[in-house]
Amino acid sequence: MSKRVLGILGGSGLYAIDGIGPLQSLDIASPWGQVSAPLQRGTFNGLELVFLARHGEGHRLPPSAINYRANIDAMKRAGVTDIISISACGSFKEELEPGKFVIVDQFIDRTTNRDKSFFSESGLVGHVSMAQPVCADLAAALVESCADLNIPHSAGGVYIAIDGPQFSSRAESLLYKSWGCDVIGMTNMPEAKLAREAEIPYATVAMVTDYDCWREGEAAVDVASVLEVMASNTKNAMSLITNLTKRLGATRIPSRQNIERGLDFAIITAPDARDPATVKKLDAILKRFLSEQAG
Repeated sequence: MSKRVLGILGGSGLYAIDGIGPLQSLDIASPWGQVSAPLQRGTFNGLELVFLARHGEGHRLPPSAINYRANIDAMKRAGVTDIISISACGSFKEELEPGKFVIVDQFIDRTTNRDKSFFSESGLVGHVSMAQPVCADLAAALVESCADLNIPHSAGGVYIAIDGPQFSSRAESLLYKSWGCDVIGMTNMPEAKLAREAEIPYATVAMVTDYDCWREGEAAVDVASVLEVMASNTKNAMSLITNLTKRLGATRIPSRQNIERGLDFAIITAPDARDPATVKKLDAILKRFLSEQAG
């Protein structure tokens, strides 16, 4: 068992968490570039929490301009052991109505304009498994917290990630619906992939704000309609985080999926063939792996 440090990645509508205090602002330099905003660290119900607004202060970063690698790297450097992603999404199913929270368990990545891996540069190659991309333990805790609070929710769902910033065309929306997708968003990929490479358990709360544009004879999604639902969603998200911190507690045990040791089965480059500059850039991501190899 070890100390838990819970990271929260806030999306549209969630730019801070009330009740954390006293706050410490962390300007963490990352070799992967600029972090979206200073991390905010505090204690919440006895649990150390680190919050990051992925779109930056004032929501200034569109989805494909977010430096996902720097954000996850900074979380790792801040000692984060688990990540909860909070994000807005559109729905492809009548029963997933605006206001419902979907605790996602699968992803389809349709983004093309993003740096998706810490191992995309030559010098050290790693291939992590994304078969089960969400931490089952964190997802179960989120479902239980939603139930405690009577927040309408769905346990499981497929999240398709698109580049944006435009919303889908109707033809695209109908295509994604035909694939069996449950919700659509613009930010959870490559976030989930990078968290897995960083050996950080990750789970998503996708907050439904709209029905995208697949419904015939109904107005398509727009920013005004999203913002209308976002206020109540954000209030429920705050209640959910409060309940979740009490449920998780300050002490953690390894995940059932052994996510914290994922690199044991991922690194393929022989030690004597690893480029020192690449290894240095990966110092936070590889810290546990390399220290155990050296020992």
